[in-house]
Amino acid sequence: MPKIVNHEERREQIAEAMWRVILEKGMEGATVRNIAGEAGLSTGALRHYFKDQDELLVYAMRLVNERVEKRALKILQEGLPPKEKVIRVLLEIVPVDEERRAEMDVWFTFQAHIRHRKDLEGAPGHALRGAVSKLLGFLTYEEVLREDLDIGLEAERLYSIIDGLALHAFLEPERLEAGKVEMLIRDSVGRICR
Repeated sequence: MPKIVNHEERREQIAEAMWRVILEKGMEGATVRNIAGEAGLSTGALRHYFKDQDELLVYAMRLVNERVEKRALKILQEGLPPKEKVIRVLLEIVPVDEERRAEMDVWFTFQAHIRHRKDLEGAPGHALRGAVSKLLGFLTYEEVLREDLDIGLEAERLYSIIDGLALHAFLEPERLEAGKVEMLIRDSVGRICR
């Protein structure tokens, strides 16, 4: 009897194998052969799931996005005050543990790879800015945001802070450890809330 394979689970396993290869060997090492080997597949079997490396790369980055979004949605469904929900969602974005550092490493590698690739314009881009705007919209809806703010300016400021924290927490985890990152995020959100 033939083995039944869940197509989507296998695609996720292959994407995770790609992440491991990128973490170990960089984007240059993320060849179809290396990824297939890491996933325990032949190159032909890998091509059954992804027509080429770019399709796999876009899928792998969408999977990173989906995982972050899933964690964020779980937080937003908790019975926490709105301000605390926003702080916790922002903490999901900044790499303060190994899982998030690995995601950020792959994310930065991906961003550098697609920067000049017009053919990958439909790939998941830098969604953080939109997420920050939505979080400020949520705080406005919940009537927690200060009324005297320029929302566009504050969205840009918070986006810049979180983006910078993500970069520096990734590059200098010993300097920007989790407790300090949390203090900075709490302070930043606290300044715009009542």
